[in-house]
Amino acid sequence: MKSASILMIIGSALLLGLFLFPLWSIELEAPQYPNGIGMNIHLDGLQGKEKHDIQNIDGLNHYIGMSKLPKPEDMWEFSVFPKVIGGMAVLGIIIGLLGLFKSISPKWFLGWLVLMCILGILGMYDFNAWMVDYGTNLDPKAIMKMTDADGNPLSYKPPLFGTRHILNFVAKSYPHIGAYMMGFGMFLTFIAYWIGNKKMKILKA
Repeated sequence: MKSASILMIIGSALLLGLFLFPLWSIELEAPQYPNGIGMNIHLDGLQGKEKHDIQNIDGLNHYIGMSKLPKPEDMWEFSVFPKVIGGMAVLGIIIGLLGLFKSISPKWFLGWLVLMCILGILGMYDFNAWMVDYGTNLDPKAIMKMTDADGNPLSYKPPLFGTRHILNFVAKSYPHIGAYMMGFGMFLTFIAYWIGNKKMKILKA
């Protein structure tokens, strides 16, 4: 179980990378912004890719009736998510240490991974729900009111993942370094479970 426990510790510790690197990135490309403008989504708030990107995005949003980008105090997620990720990292490290110094079932590794997957799905659902509201709940007094062929107001929701054309902009939404670190850490915990489970079966044979 030693090698499995070490992988569990490393995999859980990689979650802490989310406190250093962005989780997600959204970028807008348009003729008037040849270098693009965008924002990085951190656990505790939004940050422009360049110094004035947040201001520029808010300025564009004003014309079509979208709300200003939220500040950390405007969304409960920015205070809760760091606690959840920190708690899961500590819990995973503790489970790994218990496996290192005391024989515990590798099912604990799998249990942590399943819980992490559930939290991840809930987080993505919440993120998408915010983007739907952000892109469709428009100010009726907006300077520009764009409609589709049927006369319905256009949705300016950025894609959850991938690329989408919005008016003359190309919106790109992809994971950032923090998300890749988290994903790799979860993969390591699965390998930890697989190795630990295999060794337990050998010991019982």
